[in-house]
Amino acid sequence: MAEHDGGVAPKQLAEDRLLKELEAIHRTRHETLLHGSDDALRTHTQRMSELEGEYLRRHPERMPAAGRTRSGARARHSEE
Repeated sequence: MAEHDGGVAPKQLAEDRLLKELEAIHRTRHETLLHGSDDALRTHTQRMSELEGEYLRRHPERMPAAGRTRSGARARHSEE
């Protein structure tokens, strides 16, 4: 596997930069999954996990939207 510079460590990113990095990596995920090499997909997955982990570490109090929980999904399906 080729060496890759993984970018700035997520813990060192300012909040706005962390959010921009997360937006960018989520935007490129589908293309990487479909057309990236195994190394590219592995690298992408690793970086995404690091960025998401840092976001969750910084925001442990975040409140999931009601529709994004199991009970919310069950309620949504029972209405259909």
